Amino acid sequence: MTQFTSDIVQALVQKQDITEVFGLHLETAVSTLLATELAAFLDYEKYDRIGFNSGNSRNGSYDRTLHTAYGDLQAIIPRDRNGEFKQQTVAPYKRSNDTF
Repeated sequence: MTQFTSDIVQALVQKQDITEVFGLHLETAVSTLLATELAAFLDYEKYDRIGFNSGNSRNGSYDRTLHTAYGDLQAIIPRDRNGEFKQQTVAPYKRSNDTF
C-alpha cells in the first residue's frame, strides 16, 4: 500500500473525515507537480550540473493559498531567475479552484 491508501484506511478505521486526508495529499501532489513542471521548463533537475551557467535557473518559490472543496491548500509556486516560467497547474491570481 502507498502512504495515501494507508492514511485513508487509518482515517476510516478511526472514523475521521477523509477530506482532510485528501486535502493533505492534494497539497503535496500540486506542489510536486509544480516543481516537476519547472524542471521540465528549465530542462534539468534540481542540483543538476547542467544547470550551472545555463542562463536561467531556479529562483525560490512563493506560497499561495487555494480554496478548494477539500479545504485551504498551501501551494508552493516555484520561480525561475528570468521570470519566463508560466506554470499551467494553478491559474494566475486565482485563489479558489473547483477542479481540485
